[in-house]
Amino acid sequence: MKRTLLRAALAAALLVAGAPAAPAMPAPLPAAASVDSALADDWRPPLSTRGRYVVDADGDRFKLKSVNWHGAQGSWNGSGDIADPASHHDGEKSDQTPLGLDRKPITAVLADFHALGANSIRLPFSNEMLHDQRPVPDTAVAANPSLKGRTPLEVFDAVIGAATAEGFAVILNNHTNTSRFCCGLDGNERWNTSQATAQWEGDWLLLAKRYRDNKRVVGADLYNEVRRTVTDDANWGWGNDHDWWTATQRLGDRLLTEANPDLLVIVEGINWQGIPTDLTPHWRPTLEPARTLSHTLVASNKLVYSAHFYGYTGPNHTGATGLGETHDWRYQELSRDELFETLRRQAVFVAADTGRHYSAPVWISEFGIGADETNPQGRAWFANFVDFLIANDTDFAYWPAVGFTGHGRWKLLDYDSAGHRSGILDGDDWRTPHWNRLVTAPAKTGPVQAADTWDMLNLDHADAVQSLRTRARGDWDPGARKGVCPDGQRLVGLSHHDGRGLCTDAQAPGLAGPTGTLSVVTDERYVTDGDWAGGYTKLQCPRDQFMTGYSVRGQAVSAVLCSTAVRALPRTGRTVWFDRGDNRPAGEPGGEFAHGNYKGQCGAGEYAAGVAFTGAWAKGKTPDALLCRTL
Repeated sequence: MKRTLLRAALAAALLVAGAPAAPAMPAPLPAAASVDSALADDWRPPLSTRGRYVVDADGDRFKLKSVNWHGAQGSWNGSGDIADPASHHDGEKSDQTPLGLDRKPITAVLADFHALGANSIRLPFSNEMLHDQRPVPDTAVAANPSLKGRTPLEVFDAVIGAATAEGFAVILNNHTNTSRFCCGLDGNERWNTSQATAQWEGDWLLLAKRYRDNKRVVGADLYNEVRRTVTDDANWGWGNDHDWWTATQRLGDRLLTEANPDLLVIVEGINWQGIPTDLTPHWRPTLEPARTLSHTLVASNKLVYSAHFYGYTGPNHTGATGLGETHDWRYQELSRDELFETLRRQAVFVAADTGRHYSAPVWISEFGIGADETNPQGRAWFANFVDFLIANDTDFAYWPAVGFTGHGRWKLLDYDSAGHRSGILDGDDWRTPHWNRLVTAPAKTGPVQAADTWDMLNLDHADAVQSLRTRARGDWDPGARKGVCPDGQRLVGLSHHDGRGLCTDAQAPGLAGPTGTLSVVTDERYVTDGDWAGGYTKLQCPRDQFMTGYSVRGQAVSAVLCSTAVRALPRTGRTVWFDRGDNRPAGEPGGEFAHGNYKGQCGAGEYAAGVAFTGAWAKGKTPDALLCRTL
């Protein structure tokens, strides 16, 4: 949320016009030549995930110790003369470039990032910046004369090239639609507030392709702090134009299939819903909705969730003072134990809870506090927050890294007009011991063992065909809604209504070969070894095949999709009925994948070989039973 606060959803929104149509982005300039860097030798791209950890190409833990180098997303406050620094956040006029290029050479800034102990950079940008063909003012890059005459995007290219040449992992962050400072009622509340969703997707695809050959550009942080406009909330799973879950699910898959399969796809939770008054519902959902509706990408090892925390905000507090302020607790007003419980509930559960469909790394991609903070509660919050990050071995990114001396004190590094540095590396800054504790704390390192993968399928509003192999085959049941597990997984659970499914590779990774037969089953021809659901219609896989997908028409079962196993499969099994209540293994592995519905689920050591249903009165041909067989 930075220091610009969400004042109130009752205030008038200042909507800024979206970026005008522009020619396709020019090709990036050549990256800077590689330099000797211990960091560059320390990890090998690309990055992916294993359970709660981010890992490099060798399978070794790569903990994101990141800083936010902001500026390319814009700094204008939205009113006043845009050419006047006083009209920009903290008086820091960025000219749509990462801050500090007027004061320090890029290599000098990166040297300071090395000194901070960072290994990665979150690099915010605006959609407007991507299409601005005007050269940046010479004054904006005065300390980097080779960048004079270049567009903001070309400066962005140069920063990325230099950072990755020194070994930093770069994560691109779509911060705003328009080039103004976030975050309030500013026309940038959603990915599609001041532009169409198609523009947002198109810009991301172009950017992902632009840096595809630079393997140290490792991630796409899809949008920053999704929040309420004056009139409407973003939501998680409603299927409309304001549905953040649907938007990120679709774009994540498009990035991996159309642009760059190596990218991490980073999804931040919803930052705010509701009207912040003491009389109206309001809260900060963060990642809590993922407990019952998580993302399943075509590559399950590419998802990272993220969240932001600042002491002056709270789980039900916008951070406002005066207009828009409520009587809810701020994070810094919580006790240490209350704070830790709240952080776990809102975000860190996705990493702490193993063996769930939502299990993934969590990256706290923004947190921070001012060097001039005097409030004892604020200082205690920061110390406690750092303790929490250390205790949970949590990936992080401080906001912000760079600023101008005498213009606010939140930055880790300040540069004056002559390029002299001050801040956390130089003298009396109360944050220094906490920062040093954080970046040097003991953490998981080295090889990370492969973990069982669990994913959910959501057919609420559209298909969920998450298998690349099946996508290549085409539409296997036209007119029906279809769910298919990601390649390498099998279906183990179904809901009685609404078409939810649960997938896993537990105890049988690689059960399906890359080229084996896929069978679409619509009748009982393969029910040849006993009636396992008397009086019910049964769709059963052929011998040595297992269920990887299913389709429904309305609520009714239409077909099952079966994949050939790489080995003979046992035929010993059991019928799991779930038409009158849940029937799941002890501990409900995989988590809650169909909240409010009855669910049936095979055990972790079983595969689903068939589904049974009936068209009897009031039954509706919904899934009633699974045939579960031993692996």
